[in-house]
Amino acid sequence: MAIARDQKLGILRRLPLFLLIWGGASVSMWVPAVFALALNDHATSRSFFYSGLVGVFLVSIIALAMSNRQPRRGTLGQLAVLLASFTVLPLFLAVPMHDALGNTRFLNTYFDMVSAVTTTGADLFPDPDRLTPPVHLWRAQVGWMGGLLMWIAAAAILAPLSLGGFEITARGEPGRPLSGVAQSEKIDPRGRLIRVARTLAPVYVGLTAVICVLLLISGERGLTAVCHAMSVMATSGISPVGGLEGSTAGFTGEAILFLFLFFALSRLTFSSDTAATGYSRLDKDPEFRVGLMIVVGVAALLVFRVLAGVAEIGGQISGWQALNLIWGMLFTVMSFLTTAGFESAYWNDAQQLSGLGTPGLVLMGLALIGGGVATTAGGVKLLRVYALYLNGARELDRLIHPSSVSGAGGGNRRIQSQGAYIAWIFLMMFALSLAIFDVLLAAEGVGFEQAMVLSVAALSTTGPLIELATDVPLRLIDLSDGAKLSLCAAMVIGRLEILAIIALITPSLWRD
Repeated sequence: MAIARDQKLGILRRLPLFLLIWGGASVSMWVPAVFALALNDHATSRSFFYSGLVGVFLVSIIALAMSNRQPRRGTLGQLAVLLASFTVLPLFLAVPMHDALGNTRFLNTYFDMVSAVTTTGADLFPDPDRLTPPVHLWRAQVGWMGGLLMWIAAAAILAPLSLGGFEITARGEPGRPLSGVAQSEKIDPRGRLIRVARTLAPVYVGLTAVICVLLLISGERGLTAVCHAMSVMATSGISPVGGLEGSTAGFTGEAILFLFLFFALSRLTFSSDTAATGYSRLDKDPEFRVGLMIVVGVAALLVFRVLAGVAEIGGQISGWQALNLIWGMLFTVMSFLTTAGFESAYWNDAQQLSGLGTPGLVLMGLALIGGGVATTAGGVKLLRVYALYLNGARELDRLIHPSSVSGAGGGNRRIQSQGAYIAWIFLMMFALSLAIFDVLLAAEGVGFEQAMVLSVAALSTTGPLIELATDVPLRLIDLSDGAKLSLCAAMVIGRLEILAIIALITPSLWRD
């Protein structure tokens, strides 16, 4: 048994990483194919089955041709594969969806697959009835696989390179391998990747199965339960019924999703593989604590806003309505902070009670902050926000006590001495990227407000924000080809982060 396992690992180490990802995506196409066959939708079943078969055949032929080739070692090469998985692989993922629909352009399905695999969840087809159940399953499944890819890549690829938020805590420079344990594994980064995948994949699959079972018990329909379970774990916000308003699980279903959204606040909720010394406890983790403070604080402000609006128009609110109001705000704030983008079914009730519009700027701000480092959430990340907060508090303290001395990171052992400086650089680069995509969308004829919402939604990987942040929901299908491609680039940059892109295009890092 041990010899057979070692032989399998040896084969995995020899195969190019992109072929492994491509092969896994090809095999996964048979899941919606079987589902479509069970529904007697033979045309859709053939689209997914034959696409997966072609993918497996191509991967096998290429792997056979490259069987004697020793793959290049280096974590930076794996980062390039990760970029290809978000840009090139969706070309293949879009093939069965395009063939199954038959009434849309390939660019639209490519956009939808980029949105799914980056866990953005931007809904190009706002009418759920336009897509068949197997296609809905495929969209949620691609988003789920994209979330799993980021879970694994965070520990196996981004952490050794001090990227993805790890530059705030690491002692190395962003884009360069660390010394110590990570440096000792430089000779075999593929082995590290396999070990991380074998550790985290069962946890990811198991948590998804638990959510699905709980949703089914609470009265949710089968396809909706599966898709919402996968979407919560991946924070993609993809739903086959247009959101939680179409759910049959009610408050119980929302409560289940709310509990599992905590996995996007901090990596310590599911793994301690990247925990800094002294912060392996969840109650001591600054990301988790800051996330809870933001959720409670912003929800309280929104509740007060609605109550003030009700009082202004002379209305009254019952105790039960007040509880529904509080829950709707808590769930929606949590969902957008973790960049899942699910809207509580009680959210619209609050707007109708007060007569106020949707607080789009608040939702955009939550999405920009984002969730925890090395989770499926996007945005700037809570750890960077925390580092900037510590630096601001330290500067204020120095105004009061100019001769005081503090340790690295403002007295926090997890933040390195230059952590706030690096976080500020990332924030400025994020803002610059936001401005660039605003200009690109404006050049394609998109208005300023709409361009801002689209750019924020894409860079923070919070697709449902597009429908909620403005009074009139934006129709992505009506955008020009240039605007769609610009948003694809923004979603990839938002998922992989700008520091990783810079590391990939820096020649000196490849020569090291």
